[in-house]
Amino acid sequence: MKIWAMNRFAIKRFAFCVGLGLAAVTTSQANAQNQRVNMLCAERDIIVRELTGRYGEQVYGMGLAHQNRIVEVYVSEETGSWTITVTSADGTTCLMAAGQHFAQITPEAPGEDL
Repeated sequence: MKIWAMNRFAIKRFAFCVGLGLAAVTTSQANAQNQRVNMLCAERDIIVRELTGRYGEQVYGMGLAHQNRIVEVYVSEETGSWTITVTSADGTTCLMAAGQHFAQITPEAPGEDL
C-alpha cells in the first residue's frame, strides 16, 4: 500500500510540473527571453502557492546565489517531500529539484570524534 502512495505522489508531482511547463510555454512574448530552457518556471507566487497548498511544503532554508538569485528549500515535515527553487531578481521562480524522504542531519560539534 505504501508503494502505491509513493507512486500516487510521484504522479501528482509530475502533473504539477507538466502544468507549470504548459504555463511557461504559454507566457507572453515579452517574457520569452526570461524563460529557462529545460526548467519549469513561473511567477514566484504561483510556485509558492502550489508548494504550500498542494504539497504542504514550507520554506526550510534559503540563501543568496550568483546574480542575486535566491535559492530556497521547501520541505513537508508530514510527507517528507522537498523542493529546491531558484528565484531571479525579476520574480521568476524555477523548480531545480524535488524528491521525497527529506531528513535533517545535525552537524557534529567541531573537535568531536566521528
